[in-house]
Amino acid sequence: MPFRSTWVMAAAASLLLAAGCAGRPEMPILEQTGSRSALETADRLGKLLPADVLLVGEQHDAAEHHRIEQHIVSSLATQGLLAALALEMAEVGVSTAKLKPSSTEEQTRRALKWDDKAWPWQDYGPAVMTAVRAGVPVLGANLPTDQMQASVNDSKLDVQLPGPALKAQQQAIRIGHCNLLPESQITPMTRVQIARDITMADTIHQLVFPGKTVLLLAGNGHADRRLGVPQHLRADLKAKSIHLRAGQGQGADTADAFDSVWTTPALPDTDHCAKLQAQLPVVTR
Repeated sequence: MPFRSTWVMAAAASLLLAAGCAGRPEMPILEQTGSRSALETADRLGKLLPADVLLVGEQHDAAEHHRIEQHIVSSLATQGLLAALALEMAEVGVSTAKLKPSSTEEQTRRALKWDDKAWPWQDYGPAVMTAVRAGVPVLGANLPTDQMQASVNDSKLDVQLPGPALKAQQQAIRIGHCNLLPESQITPMTRVQIARDITMADTIHQLVFPGKTVLLLAGNGHADRRLGVPQHLRADLKAKSIHLRAGQGQGADTADAFDSVWTTPALPDTDHCAKLQAQLPVVTR
């Protein structure tokens, strides 16, 4: 696939070594193991395992989703099942593989080149630090910013999804941007979305470890089995996809989109389209 790079493979080799050889954590895993939420998450998770890959699709502004993600990381890590934690929230090429389990949050943020404006650390820090404390590597899985323009112009990306899925992905881009984008932007932005999914899938491929699970945290569109990262995973991998959904969402999930839907309380109404319209000159330039 087009976005695989040799340095990703080299970095992944060291990450796998770290995942396979991690000993007792130097500091405790961050979890209130007796909490109702943690126990409920562990029970739900057990019904999906074993899996080579677990994709968790979140709504980025849902605080409950971040708490669940931390519980998932902790549950897998305490069972010795977590091979690596991959993130949409950081670009390919960064990792915590060289950090000690006792490393500080600031050291971790530097290792991941964390962009706090785009992804508030207070949301993702607990899940990330749980993996670090357990001696499990955390790494960026998203398409690097400097490769986005190349993906915009790459027509090969138009054939990376089956025709119906491509059209569905394009429609998702339209709806996701409140039908405010000019039609000329739909194909380029769909290509970027597909390139991101391919990059995440390629990263996962380098991290698969027998008997363990690679965990990806990403937006729910990336976790969609019909359109997202699962479309680009190897057929021999057992992958399971979870949709963390705040409230009832904008329509029911189809049975083939996710293996499991975990509903959390609805969020206060927010006019995201008004915000997007205010940003439109930036989005479409």
